[in-house]
Amino acid sequence: MLLWLLLSLGVAVGSALCPLISVELFLVGMIANGHHPPIACWILGGVVAVGQVVGKLLYFFAARGRITLPTWLQPKDKPRRQTWWTTAWAKVGVWFGALRAQCEKRPKLMIATTGVSSVVGMPPFMATTVLAGVARMSVLVFVGVTLAGRFIRFTALAASPHLLSHVLPHFA
Repeated sequence: MLLWLLLSLGVAVGSALCPLISVELFLVGMIANGHHPPIACWILGGVVAVGQVVGKLLYFFAARGRITLPTWLQPKDKPRRQTWWTTAWAKVGVWFGALRAQCEKRPKLMIATTGVSSVVGMPPFMATTVLAGVARMSVLVFVGVTLAGRFIRFTALAASPHLLSHVLPHFA
């Protein structure tokens, strides 16, 4: 059982760092397959939630400027010629700056948005994580809200194969 929990934790951290890895697909596949020791849905949901939040904290701290990005990810200071791309990117930067200012003015709205995103996934959780870091959300608030939201999401997801295969056929 410990091996499955550690594997789930590793996949959760990996999916938090690399969006191409789907912890949701892994979780549903693992539960639906049934070739693992019985693990309570809430334990599995909690382990995956912790892994997700730990992984997302790297993005959160990078957005705050507490983690130095590799040189190839850092903005260059050399002058660039004006193209449609640089003009569009400058407009995105202005829009993002205005969004950041609005988030800093309304911290409760930012907390609510982050909480909803951590459960539902809309707006994208990666984006709200970065925005929370840029808007200087408290680390404790971020961890508390996202851990609760991710716990709800992944516990429900871990319970869904059982629900679909055992409970719903009785309604038919």
